[in-house]
Amino acid sequence: MKAIRRFTVRTVLPEQLQPLHELALNLRWSWHPETRELFRSVDPDVWAAVGEDPVRLLGEVPATRLAALAADRRFLRRLGDLSDELRDYLTGPRWYQGASDPADPDGALPAAIAYFSPEYGIAAALPQYSGGLGILAGDHLKAASDLGVPIIGVGLFYRHGYFRQSLDRDGWQQERYPLLDPDALAVTLLREEDGTPCRIDLALPGGRTLAAQVWRAQVGRVPLLLLDSDVEANGPAERDVTDRLYGGGSEHRLMQEILLGIGGVRAVRTYCRLTGHPAPEVFHTNEGHAGFLGLERIGELVTAHPGLGFADALEAVRAGTVFTTHTPVPAGIDRFDRELVARHFGGDAALPGVPVEQVLALGAESWSGGDPKLFNMAAMGLRLAQRANGVSTLHGAVSREMFRGLWPGFDAPEVPITSITNGVHAPTWIDPAVVRLGATEIGQERAENAMAVGTAGQWTGLERIGNAEVWELRRALRSQLVEEARGRLRASWRQRGAGEAELGWTDTVLDPDVLTIGFARRVPSYKRLTLMLRNPARLRALLLHPERPVQIVIAGKAHPADDGGKRLIQKLVAFADDPAVRHRIVFLPDYDMAMAKTLYPGCDVWLNNPLRPLEACGTSGMKAALNGCLNLSILDGWWDEWYDGQNGWAIPTADGSTGEGVLDPESKEAERRDDIEAAALYDLIEHQVAARFYDRGADGLPHRWISMVRHTLVTLGPKVLAGRMVREYVERLYAPAAAAERRLAGPDGDYAAARALAGWKAGVREAWSGVRVEHVEADGAGEAQELGATLALRVLVNLGRLRPEDVEVQVVSGRVDESDRISEATTLALKPAGGGTDLDGRIRYEGHLELSRTGPFGYTVRVLPTHPRLASVAEMGLLAAPVETGGMDAGVLR
Repeated sequence: MKAIRRFTVRTVLPEQLQPLHELALNLRWSWHPETRELFRSVDPDVWAAVGEDPVRLLGEVPATRLAALAADRRFLRRLGDLSDELRDYLTGPRWYQGASDPADPDGALPAAIAYFSPEYGIAAALPQYSGGLGILAGDHLKAASDLGVPIIGVGLFYRHGYFRQSLDRDGWQQERYPLLDPDALAVTLLREEDGTPCRIDLALPGGRTLAAQVWRAQVGRVPLLLLDSDVEANGPAERDVTDRLYGGGSEHRLMQEILLGIGGVRAVRTYCRLTGHPAPEVFHTNEGHAGFLGLERIGELVTAHPGLGFADALEAVRAGTVFTTHTPVPAGIDRFDRELVARHFGGDAALPGVPVEQVLALGAESWSGGDPKLFNMAAMGLRLAQRANGVSTLHGAVSREMFRGLWPGFDAPEVPITSITNGVHAPTWIDPAVVRLGATEIGQERAENAMAVGTAGQWTGLERIGNAEVWELRRALRSQLVEEARGRLRASWRQRGAGEAELGWTDTVLDPDVLTIGFARRVPSYKRLTLMLRNPARLRALLLHPERPVQIVIAGKAHPADDGGKRLIQKLVAFADDPAVRHRIVFLPDYDMAMAKTLYPGCDVWLNNPLRPLEACGTSGMKAALNGCLNLSILDGWWDEWYDGQNGWAIPTADGSTGEGVLDPESKEAERRDDIEAAALYDLIEHQVAARFYDRGADGLPHRWISMVRHTLVTLGPKVLAGRMVREYVERLYAPAAAAERRLAGPDGDYAAARALAGWKAGVREAWSGVRVEHVEADGAGEAQELGATLALRVLVNLGRLRPEDVEVQVVSGRVDESDRISEATTLALKPAGGGTDLDGRIRYEGHLELSRTGPFGYTVRVLPTHPRLASVAEMGLLAAPVETGGMDAGVLR
């Protein structure tokens, strides 16, 4: 018989044990070893059986055991101490509280920041994530909590989460979506003061309504609000909006993103009203999925301030919005049919004060090559945010090139997208044994501060840890992984239909004394799961080498709709099933945060071989590095930035591997590239990685290897931290955004400054066609020049209806190629010469250009809008340059 309804019956704790509920419902336990150890001591067997989930533990531990604990004075003392410690953590001042000067309005940090993401990887016990985007979002919240940054997280609550993965007998990925019961999770329902559940309502086309309730997960100091459409007020289609992560068709996905963005803002407003939490001054959208939040905020302002128009409100909203892009390819961007978007933002579904034509303009692919029938979520996100960033230095450059069509006339380096390299939350990902070893040298308190704040000085001292201690720890972590992998492999084979009598071989799979390489991530084609199989005979030789064997532990999920990714997994599993090598290479299904806890620390080398530059950041290698694992990676994402020759190895990238054909796995270019890079990978493993691992001294220790491990911990440790990342967001994006928003709101909150800025922009756009550079001359131009000489420049500019204070006239100079394209450009502002306009309405600008480099050199002149409220010279995407560029002579310096 199948139950028609399910619910959770919770244990009633004795009064003395009530603090256990508080500890269980704050997800800080997921990165606080002492709290996890307390829960383990409640009942070690039940703790293991429930997957180390405190909420489930308290629901299943026998009443007799609870009664015994209620009388155990030692346990109650530990419980009281940890409860007090949590209270201090939640209320005491941290880094953020001392990071600004409250007396300086422009220096005051935001009172609060709202952070929106479609998924969050906080803990395995709250499965609301699929991969790197969610893990990054979870680490962002946890680091913000440790630093005291007043963030409110916003997401969706997926009743089926992301899928659980298994394999069939043939190695084909199988998916299942277990139903999640919120009552069995570390979440509570947000309720009105009268106890009724809070409800968020959104208008849908045809007079329908999408209703949602809000679950609150407490992530240390940070509240995470998760909207859930599975409520009785909804019809079947609306109830299923939050059914699963990244499921359904186009309209289903659009409704998820409308609920996340628009409903998320309303949930934040409700939460602040009920709790007194400061209202956010900055809204941060993690990828384009939540981009509709800007439309809701525009609607709020227009409704609250009569006389404030859409364009005025847009300026105010842009000032306080941050947009982070994670995708390095256009195919990774959500795009919807414009007619579908128009239906959801027009008629009876329209937002007050937000005309549907303005919505469509924000997402229009207006650049050359764009599709006029599609609505682009990333384009909308960038148009609604005054500040944007990629997630590594290389990804920032890739993003500037990819989105440059939004700023026509500007070279990619000037596109206003910066970069803040991702980081990982050290207390979550470092094995406790690594922390204990570090604490023996630098002390427990300093070790905890080093993991949370992430400054280089706090990591010094780890270089003093002895070789024997490092090697003993590495072997212990490797042994821990081997034991875990054997258990998971046995379970996987049982799911594939094998009987116990067939599985004796799994008891000897892997070896705690063999060089262990890890590879775990999502399985899109560009991450190249099967690059290691390019030459199967060569791989077998590495695995079975008589003196220097290698073993590989692999995990990863393909998207349920990605049959190509599933075929890659099947191909790898077929190789790993071979009795000749299956003791040296294993594929572990159902990769998640729980598996990662032993996988990262237990590997000696972390392998990453994406197609460069398609890995935006690649944080898995960061987590491995924090545990003393060395990276073996293509120079992409963060590794391109921080590889130094002593913290691992760089896999060479094949020349000529960035063309369009490289993205087609069947193309000759892709075949050539994979052959070259796989051969380089095999050579590195055999002749450098394995050779160094097995190069032992008289004491049996690999001293050069251990030196690399120590160097990795000391130099990469402070760089790869989410604490460093969040501090950069605060200083470089959140604080400037809050200051800009305050200036546009004005001291009286009437948004007069926003009106003025919007009016100025409208006037500049209307008049810009009349701006022309009519004449440029320079003394000695066209002749060879001496290094250190200066060119006296004179430029005549017609500004039409604009004033000189509306523009800046610049000379742009630098090296030139054979096509006279300027690179490594520098800019110099020219000044009006005085005397006003001439008889033809032109203004004369002058300046001196110093010739500070040798070789082919060129310059040009341009006119840009300028205003104190613009965040960059390219913000408006307007530029006027000489029409006849052939008149711009290039000089050669000697």
